Amino acid sequence: MPFTALHPDAGRLDATQLDLGRAMDWTQIHKSRPRAPLTCPECSWGVHAKVSRHGVRFFCHDPGRPPSCELSNESWEHHMLKLELAGAIRAAGWYAELEVPAKDGSWRADVMASSTDGAQRMAWEAQLSPITVEDIRARTARYRAEKIAVCWVSPHKKPPQWMGAVPGVRVRAPETQGVWVVDDGVAGFDYAVGGWTFREEELQTFVRWVLHGQLSLCRSLPRYRRVTRVVDDRRWAYLRDLWWTSRQSARAQTEHEEMRQRQENAKQAREARKKQQEAEAERRRRELEEADRIRRAEEAALRRKEQEGQDRVLLEQMRERWAERDALRAREQAEQEEKERQALETARAWWGRLSRQQAEELFAAVAELAWREEQLRLEIPESPSMAAHFAYGVPVYSRGRHHALYGIVRPCPTLVSLSPQLSYHRAFVRNAHEVQEFGETLAGRITHLNLPGHEQLTMY
Repeated sequence: MPFTALHPDAGRLDATQLDLGRAMDWTQIHKSRPRAPLTCPECSWGVHAKVSRHGVRFFCHDPGRPPSCELSNESWEHHMLKLELAGAIRAAGWYAELEVPAKDGSWRADVMASSTDGAQRMAWEAQLSPITVEDIRARTARYRAEKIAVCWVSPHKKPPQWMGAVPGVRVRAPETQGVWVVDDGVAGFDYAVGGWTFREEELQTFVRWVLHGQLSLCRSLPRYRRVTRVVDDRRWAYLRDLWWTSRQSARAQTEHEEMRQRQENAKQAREARKKQQEAEAERRRRELEEADRIRRAEEAALRRKEQEGQDRVLLEQMRERWAERDALRAREQAEQEEKERQALETARAWWGRLSRQQAEELFAAVAELAWREEQLRLEIPESPSMAAHFAYGVPVYSRGRHHALYGIVRPCPTLVSLSPQLSYHRAFVRNAHEVQEFGETLAGRITHLNLPGHEQLTMY
């Protein structure tokens, strides 16, 4: 749906201009007989003049057009934004041409604005499709190489990635009636706050200000690139390297940075003076410390001689106490080892009462109980290992990410008193007879699995 077409005699026609830009009447090409021989400036395919139900004049490709024609593939929103840009440019007193290509075909401007004297040109690009920052910078550079200014315009609600990287703005279309508004890309510098603030302005006013030089591009200094904004009651932070702003705001940023540099230089000077004063005070302090050190060293030498005699006596006394303490520790260690040996023998005798089949039966019953009560799968060790701190019972853990301790299987009744932490965990034994051996030591914390005292034999 291009707005421009090529006429074999008149040349390039612009449907957005009343005289088509060539002193022609719309009726000369719209529903005329014979039909005017018009072609698309992009793909050279035949086109014909049409009017939309909203009264918008445009050119439509004849059937069978090449699918790669960019002008034909542009969306309705893209076309409407180009019309708004062209109208704003003409309202500012400049000429506006749509879909203007470069002579070498390296670019095609959506809308090209030209000053009345022809000395200045500025491309206005409606950018709706995704594009990388590298690509849009390269396209901007092509315009700059031909001394053409450019402004990229996005109608999307979310700021594009290239916002602030190249000259551009984001616009907001009216929901029903009203005007298009620039809500991102224009800013003013608040000297009191020391930062940039977003400014909203009507698109037509923004275009006029840019073309008349009232707004120009200003690059944010590193300290001021981060800008906050409240959107839908939420505070967002943006990074902006480039703004459209007034000369006054650009000057305010420069003045604020100079002021900040002066403050920083003054701060550094104060810190340098403070460091010099501190260094002088440190030198005097060290001199006093050195004098005091010499005095104290002399006094210490006298005290050391007196102390050496006392130390010899104390050292002998300490050696005697150390010998006594070592002997006591040796006795205590021997007693502890004997207790551990007896406890291990007791535990082995307790577990020795079970055959291998009974032990496997016991662990299987515990696993079955865990699944039935809590839908837990347990890790049953192939070679159960007794834990001394659990009265030589075997701890079992749940499978999975948490790997939690589920309980203690068959702690030794006579060793429960030596394992106080056992009272915080659930214990499992084979039957009620084994529960009785515990007495009241684990009341309420021990569960018997009602297994027989003899081995269960599989019947065939």
